Amino acid sequence: MKMWSEMRAFPLAIRLLLVNQLGVNIGFYLLIPYLATHLGEDLGMSAAVVGIVLGVRNLSQQGLFILGGSAADRLGARGVIIAGCALRTIGFALFALGDGLPVLLAASILSGLAGALFNPAVRAYLAAEAGERKAEAFALFNIFATTGALVGPLIGSALLLVDFRASALTAATIFALLTAAQAAVLPAREVPASKGSVLGDWREVLANRAFLAFSLAMVGMFTMENQLYLLLPDGARRATGWDGAAGIVFLVGTLANLTLQMRITRSLKERGTRARWVAIGLALMGAAFVPPMAVAGASGTGGGAGRAALALLPVLAGALLLYVGVMIAQPFVMELIPEFGRAELTGTYFGIFYVVSGIAAAVGNTVVGRAMDAGAHGAPWLPWACCLAFGLASAAGVGWLHRLRALPVRAVAVTA
Repeated sequence: MKMWSEMRAFPLAIRLLLVNQLGVNIGFYLLIPYLATHLGEDLGMSAAVVGIVLGVRNLSQQGLFILGGSAADRLGARGVIIAGCALRTIGFALFALGDGLPVLLAASILSGLAGALFNPAVRAYLAAEAGERKAEAFALFNIFATTGALVGPLIGSALLLVDFRASALTAATIFALLTAAQAAVLPAREVPASKGSVLGDWREVLANRAFLAFSLAMVGMFTMENQLYLLLPDGARRATGWDGAAGIVFLVGTLANLTLQMRITRSLKERGTRARWVAIGLALMGAAFVPPMAVAGASGTGGGAGRAALALLPVLAGALLLYVGVMIAQPFVMELIPEFGRAELTGTYFGIFYVVSGIAAAVGNTVVGRAMDAGAHGAPWLPWACCLAFGLASAAGVGWLHRLRALPVRAVAVTA
């Protein structure tokens, strides 16, 4: 109930953006996780072609975040958000209507470009509208995003009982409704006249060494978050011998997020500094991989449901710790980013943050993937240890930046 009262305290625009993020993640996760299977099994494409289609989508999004951020600063976040959702409507509809490679590539490019547009724009709009309550706004944002990431695959798996096109058309319909809602409800804000060029804006942000160092320090956060979809589900399946065990990991995390996120953010905002909580959150995220690491390779799949449940407990404990670490760190990370530079460049800062962190996290995920392959040949603890190292390194990086006084210092109220 406190979450809903907290939500009602924000203006209508922020409430819409929260519901928007729920819908965005539902629409995305009911389709994208099943795209590779559709391309390979339903359409008979080779693994190489499937990789090209998926890679084009990822590249279109990760590589163009900077364009979406700059567009939000210069054209206004509202219009960029609406354009992004409209493009994803078209992209997902193309996945339903076309089977040829040119159409699928166009769908991948449009859906990736859509994410590159509205992701930094939504965060820039949220930061501007929330004022001094950015941490609370981003905490609510995290709740709605996490819930959407759980609900989306459940809906997608049900729709696949019909066929993949039903999933794609449903996702496209969700984004069409979001586009209409944003156009009707999001208030337009006057955009200050830009001084200088877009390249000049990029140079200004990239010259901010403290910001770039902070972005690189967040590599661990993004890499560890991604293990909710790679390492932890794999660990749950190996521990129990049951594919459905991965769903329990998501369910535990979503329930924890719904019940704890706002309480954690409100409590921590009144104590200490943001850098302190970001570092602690990152360290806790790293520690989340210790319980599964301690029993890696030791759990068997025999012995019935009771033994499978016991074998799953270390993985669930790790997942819960990981979610709590994200709940501690992420709202304050999002609150810090706009404060590294001018308010007129908030979108650009978010865009470049996601480009830098996305590229670096891709490298981190490659390391974890290779560690999983190596761990399958006698060192099952290795990928978990890699994630622990990422968490501790990122926490140390943020702590070092704080000691250098390189992070924005506005802030968090300290209790007497």
